[in-house]
This record gives sequence, structure tokens and C-alpha cells, in this order.
Amino acid sequence: MIEVDGINSYYGKAHILNDLSFSIGAGEVVSMLGRNGAGKTTTLKSIMQLIRPQSGTVSFQGREITRLAPHQVAKLGLGYVPEERRIFTDLTLMENLEVGRQPFREGAPEWTVDILFDIFPNLKERRHNRGKALSGGEQQMLTIARTLMGNPICLLLDEPSEGIAPVIVEQMVDTILNIKKQGVTVLLSEQNLHFARLVADRAIIIESGEKRFEGSFAELESQPEVMEAYLSV
Repeated sequence: MIEVDGINSYYGKAHILNDLSFSIGAGEVVSMLGRNGAGKTTTLKSIMQLIRPQSGTVSFQGREITRLAPHQVAKLGLGYVPEERRIFTDLTLMENLEVGRQPFREGAPEWTVDILFDIFPNLKERRHNRGKALSGGEQQMLTIARTLMGNPICLLLDEPSEGIAPVIVEQMVDTILNIKKQGVTVLLSEQNLHFARLVADRAIIIESGEKRFEGSFAELESQPEVMEAYLSV
């Protein structure tokens, strides 16, 4: 589904990603783990072409997308949920959802407002509220729902459990598992190891822009020295 091959990404002269390579299979949920500043968000932005890697390639469904504009990548079926949420605060919840609407694409589930309200009952109750009236957790749910309105084949989620109440985190686990059940591939960046273990099939650890581990959570937990080196606070 996604193939990242030796990418090097920069912010100005700061070298953030160093020859980073990994792949995500169709239907997988994979969690990118690492501390703040490890390069997780830069990786997602580099896949989405919001940051253009200076070398290396990114492929989506066998097609190289490294030279495409972000809106072209989105039209291919790659959805991106940023950590900052970036909802339209002066639009209603329903209007925010409409902004994300794209035509049905073959090979992807078709998400309707009714289906999304089944997954996010909190949003149904708030559907006429403006974005600025929503809680942080509700804004996070809305951002995911708005992205799903684009009927993506693959979803990039940046820190979905960050800054939201524990009860909403539990709902977020159910949401991601539901998305996976529909056949959508998910790559998420996350610092919460417990959350990542509940939703993901396997883990990739990034530190200083380099891949330090890739494997199942059972394999990760059998290597406490790796967890201590790259995940402990």
C-alpha cells in the first residue's frame, strides 16, 4: 500500500529524516512510535508530500507519488489527519464534514454522514454546533470523520490520542478498529504505547529520523532494551 524508500527530509538546513525506509501492507494498522521530535510527524507529512523529500521515493499502491502535489496525493485515496486538527471553527460540524466530501472511489468503503454518526455518536448530538464550540476530543473525532468523507483507501493519523480525555481515548480505539474492519489501511504516529498496542498490528520505532525497530508488539516487548532506549521518558 505504502512504500517509503530511503527518504531524506529537511526543515531548511535541518536534516530530519535520514534514509528512512519501511512499507505498509494493504489492510494493516501500523503504529509509528517515538519520542517528541523523533521525526514521526515529518514522516507523515513527507508521505503526503506536504514536505518534499530531497531524496528517496514514496510510493502509494505501486505508483510513485514523490513529485505530486498534496491535493493530487489526496485524490489518489490517501487521507491525512493532522495533530493540529485544523477544523473550520466558524463552520458547523455538518459544514466541516461537507468540506471533506469526495466522490466514491473503487476499492474504498463509502462513508456517509449516517455511517459516521454511528461511529461517532458524540458528533451526531453536536451536528449543528460550530467547530469552536466542540471539545478537543470532539474536534479530533470531527477531523477523522471529515477525512473519511473523502473515502480514503489509506489513512495517516498523527497522534490521535494526544490531549484528549481517557473516555474519548477509549472511543478512539474503537474508531480505529472499526476503520480497519472496513478495509482501510492505517498508519498512525503515537507516543502512547498502550493505545498503539490496542489498535495496531505492528510497530515501527523512529528516533532521530531513523528507523530503530520494526516488528510485532510481542517482538518489541521481548526487547526491553529497545523500549528503554527509544520509548522511555
